Amino acid sequence: MKKIDLACIIDDDPIFVFGTKKILQTAHFSEDIIVYNNGAEALNNLKTIISKGEKLPDVILLDINMPIMDGWQFLESFSKIKTVKKIHIYIVSSSQDPEDIERAKNHKAVDSYVIKPVALNEIIRIAEEIRAE
Repeated sequence: MKKIDLACIIDDDPIFVFGTKKILQTAHFSEDIIVYNNGAEALNNLKTIISKGEKLPDVILLDINMPIMDGWQFLESFSKIKTVKKIHIYIVSSSQDPEDIERAKNHKAVDSYVIKPVALNEIIRIAEEIRAE
């Protein structure tokens, strides 16, 4: 069973981030969690991590509606970067717009689309999917 060492949350809502970190900790989801407030911050920091050969996240929980660089822009840029391992990306959004859901389903880098708020059982399901590989 695969261990999830590092999870990454990319979201500009501090209340969502706080709550999600608590849920991840309750579920013993990962050893560590990193947080970025927008796609640009995440992209720049992840590029640095890649260039230095440091530990990449196993999973990214990505919001789509953020300032500076939204989740879709992040996905387009990040998808072009070669990584040494598969990073599971889950869109986590309050948007129930069928176009957003369909766009996520059709994006090759996206594992799934999760509607906020994220429940403990959803986090456990995601962990089981990743660990089953």
